Amino acid sequence: MMDRRKLVARYVAADILGSALAWTLFYLYRKAYLEPIKFGHDVPLDLDANYVKGLVLIPLFWFGLYTMIGGYREIHRRYRIMELGQTLLISFLGVVVIFFLLLLDDQVANYKYYYSSFIALFLLHFGISFLLRFMLTSSTVRKVHDRRIGFNTILIGGNEQAMAIHAEIEAMEKSPGNRFVGFVNVNGGDQLLTSVGLTRLGKWNELGSLIGQHAIEEVIIAVDSGEHAHISKIMNELEGTSVRIKIIPDMYDILSGSVKMTSIFGAPLIEVNPQIMPAWQFSLKRVMDICASSLALLILTPVYLVLAIAVQFSSKGPIFFRQERIGKHGRPFRIIKFRSMYSDAERDGPQLSSAKDPRITPIGRWMRRTRMDELPQFWNVLKGDMSLVGPRPERQHFIEAITEVAPHYRHLHKVRPGITSWGQVKFGYAENVEQMVRRLKYDILYIENMSLAVDLKILAYTVLIILKGDGK
Repeated sequence: MMDRRKLVARYVAADILGSALAWTLFYLYRKAYLEPIKFGHDVPLDLDANYVKGLVLIPLFWFGLYTMIGGYREIHRRYRIMELGQTLLISFLGVVVIFFLLLLDDQVANYKYYYSSFIALFLLHFGISFLLRFMLTSSTVRKVHDRRIGFNTILIGGNEQAMAIHAEIEAMEKSPGNRFVGFVNVNGGDQLLTSVGLTRLGKWNELGSLIGQHAIEEVIIAVDSGEHAHISKIMNELEGTSVRIKIIPDMYDILSGSVKMTSIFGAPLIEVNPQIMPAWQFSLKRVMDICASSLALLILTPVYLVLAIAVQFSSKGPIFFRQERIGKHGRPFRIIKFRSMYSDAERDGPQLSSAKDPRITPIGRWMRRTRMDELPQFWNVLKGDMSLVGPRPERQHFIEAITEVAPHYRHLHKVRPGITSWGQVKFGYAENVEQMVRRLKYDILYIENMSLAVDLKILAYTVLIILKGDGK
């Protein structure tokens, strides 16, 4: 962990120093070349207040942009081609922003000098930043190849395939970074890896605890073709962990194009992509959540007051209803809603509501149709417990009931739960576990196809439901 923090600090320092140097050289370029053309005489190469202001703000801007794009994530797993592409993209986007905010209102002798300014700033920033990042990344890659940096890895399976992939990775001159801690077996006969000195850590259904005990970062699933039924169970067991999952392919996977190689010398493995959405989209999604929820809490204040009075006069009890729900990575939080039921609605234990549920108050029935009872959850969004769009959060009681029928429910805990969701738009409130499972399919589809565009579509349909008042 400390090595990772030090490396991140080096990247941050390189980006800040590189952007400061690029800005300094660009400023001198303007003083030495562009301004003499504009004024018709030489100008002194002094670094004035505008330069100092830029020297403070410009590096902070670049640091924020690199953070948003994901330039400091997976710091030990970066490679040089990736660094080239990412630095090129970030440099272009950043220079476009700086150009329109700071440089476009400059008076120049000819509009062509705008192009000169843009190209000069882009080449200076990209050249210096990429050089520094390339040096850091090359150093890290060499350490991974030389086995000085490694990722604790568990092999799942102890058969011939597991033996073969273990031998292949260990024999590589340039290591992919796997540091084998041990293996877990799928059935009692899978223990061949003990013959090469690997420790049997347990069985596959103990993976959840083993990953924490041994600080596992990567898992390689090595099962025979006849054991593919186990893969789904293994994947469910790994759900909620942050490990990278790789699977040994069979010939069908290779011919169908499922095997994507990122290293010429690496072992052929299918990597289950842990990245649901690009880092910049996650950052933008959170920015949208904060801005929209802040605006909603401010603009809808009169609506909150009216609904609060209506709830207060509808029946005895509190205005707001708070309840523990399970959020991202299985963390509990307290959701807040306008109370739509009578205060003793669950005296007989946890129950799901139905269309004609007598526990719902008259005003509560209207609020549920129009989704008005969900409005206070903008506070949950602002706090970071929830998002505008995401799978609806459930109580632990019902999660346990759902996972008995559909163990893949755990996939929903990859992301923040939402005020509205694909499943909610299609089915509304679930009245039983069977309907929860039916809605689950669409929530998993949302996660697998997650994007800002999909979020906007779901929000648009949610607004239509509110306006029509036909929520179920």
